[in-house]
Amino acid sequence: MARLTESARGVFVIAATPFTDDGALDLTSVDRLVDFYLSHRVHGLTLLGIMGEAQKLTADESLVVVRRVLARTRGRVPVVVGVSSAGLAPLTALADAVMQAGAAGVMVAPAPGLRGDDGLFSYMESVFAALDPATPVVYQDYPQSTGVYLPVPLFHRMVDAFPRLVMLKHEDAPGLAKLSRVRREAERDGRRRVSVLVGNGALYLPQELARGADGAMTGFAYPEMLVEVYERFTAGGADAAEDLFDAYLPLLRMEHQPGAGLAVRKWLLHRRGAIASPALRAPGAGLTAEDQREIERLVGRLERRLKG
Repeated sequence: MARLTESARGVFVIAATPFTDDGALDLTSVDRLVDFYLSHRVHGLTLLGIMGEAQKLTADESLVVVRRVLARTRGRVPVVVGVSSAGLAPLTALADAVMQAGAAGVMVAPAPGLRGDDGLFSYMESVFAALDPATPVVYQDYPQSTGVYLPVPLFHRMVDAFPRLVMLKHEDAPGLAKLSRVRREAERDGRRRVSVLVGNGALYLPQELARGADGAMTGFAYPEMLVEVYERFTAGGADAAEDLFDAYLPLLRMEHQPGAGLAVRKWLLHRRGAIASPALRAPGAGLTAEDQREIERLVGRLERRLKG
């Protein structure tokens, strides 16, 4: 599989991890889910993200999932794997293993608790020194989770210092002004242009595309919407892209609920036939009957709107 580069574009969907009702890995549903994503023309897959319940997998299970997905994709789309860890040794071991298995690159979030620009830079310097020199890296900028803020000047410094930093997963919020500044200052200074894919459930995708994002790296039970919004926008149809986005926004917002969003997503994926069970691995709550009725109502509204 070709390695990830700065030219990466489109929708890299954050893949859910399917489990059986009793919490075991469901590898048959892994295959079904990969087929589901590919059938909706995603441009890439990202594994072992926060919404992929990576923190609930053992090291062996993580590799089983990655290898299963890579075997199913057969190189049709690039696969990025999250390898973030509190320690460099497990981070490096997982990164080396997934790259050897055929991943296109790895995603790294800073260790929680880093302080100051120099602290963050030194941490990333140690990450790049530990990784194989051929491994492309996606920096996950998600201060809401890590507590580590990435100032724009520091990001530029990292781009200059680390040639293998090929993508920013931009999840800072509010983040539109930051995204504009990244693009404007890089162009002004003649700096290497890296790919920027946005997260945060793609709640602001039309505006982020207008600000210079190259696509999205996030999850949604309707990945075809994300793909079509991206395609409409890049074809010059910004209004048409936003009209389609607006139709799905109630469900997108429902999926983005703190603490409950993954249960909503997996329930919808199960409803759409992509996975056999909507179960989250413990600890993780499911949905109440009232929750399910609300979601069904939103699905019905969406289907009527799309038909009309």
